[in-house]
Amino acid sequence: MRLAFILDPIASLKSYKDTSIAIMREAASRGHELFIAMQGDLFLRHDKVHLLTQSFTFSEGKSWYVLGDPTETRPAEFDAILMRKDPPFDNEYLYSTYLLELAAQQGANILNNPESIRSWNEKLSVARFPQFAPDFLVTRDNLRIRDFLALHEDIVVKPLDGMGGSSIFRLTTQDPNISVILETITEFEQRTVMAQRYLPAIKQGDKRIIVINGEPLPYSLARIPKAGETRGNLAAGGTGVAQPLTARDLEIAITVGRALKQQGLFLVGLDVIGEHLTEINVTSPTGMVEIAAQTDCNPAKMFIDALEIHMQNTCVPS
Repeated sequence: MRLAFILDPIASLKSYKDTSIAIMREAASRGHELFIAMQGDLFLRHDKVHLLTQSFTFSEGKSWYVLGDPTETRPAEFDAILMRKDPPFDNEYLYSTYLLELAAQQGANILNNPESIRSWNEKLSVARFPQFAPDFLVTRDNLRIRDFLALHEDIVVKPLDGMGGSSIFRLTTQDPNISVILETITEFEQRTVMAQRYLPAIKQGDKRIIVINGEPLPYSLARIPKAGETRGNLAAGGTGVAQPLTARDLEIAITVGRALKQQGLFLVGLDVIGEHLTEINVTSPTGMVEIAAQTDCNPAKMFIDALEIHMQNTCVPS
């Protein structure tokens, strides 16, 4: 297969731990051709979508990769295009989903489905599964957040477009900085945010459950906060510990996974704290390398297995 990956700048990726690189290594080991592009390499010429790509091969030399010359290509010339650009989901990301949606209409196979990426905000999507979500509130009104805090006494507030634990605050009724935190995170009530009831189970880890074409991996990656920290995100200093899925994890993952597959969301990361679903990551979920290092499960292999079957079933020519 010819596979194109839309990534952050390749030089910024950590080859030893990046999920996209792990997937690419597995694909390369099977003889699939790899190409990379960045978000800005996607463009529209009149009514036709184009993508500027470079061939990519792994190297054992001074650099760990070798790139070919940039080549302008129509997206449909690849067997699949994997959108793996990290958030934030800003206007540039939004515009990319529009262009990728047009590319799909012109015959390209895009994973994840760009229309579904737009529709499934990573924070708001838990509202589709209220039976699994903790109590939450979405608003820009600081008084409403204060009322929510008064009800639950201990909450977290977070922006709707963040990643890696950025700009997440824990608030209690005794916090002397409530006003300034709410003013900051809502930008003086000009930005909508989410408040969720604080879940003490975060101390045992914020579990990332990887779902591939509707099927969960048998292990989660529990991101355990460092001492004195509320956030378990690895980017915020958390420690990743692979754990077998619990019965509740499976219930959540199977139910949500069924809906994800119907929407063309091929690779998704569910965040579960204790018994509750807190986020649904549809942009560039990570955690594969850590799970592979700690268990007998090889997520990248399972991903390429699923992708090959998916491509056979959709009858896309090589």
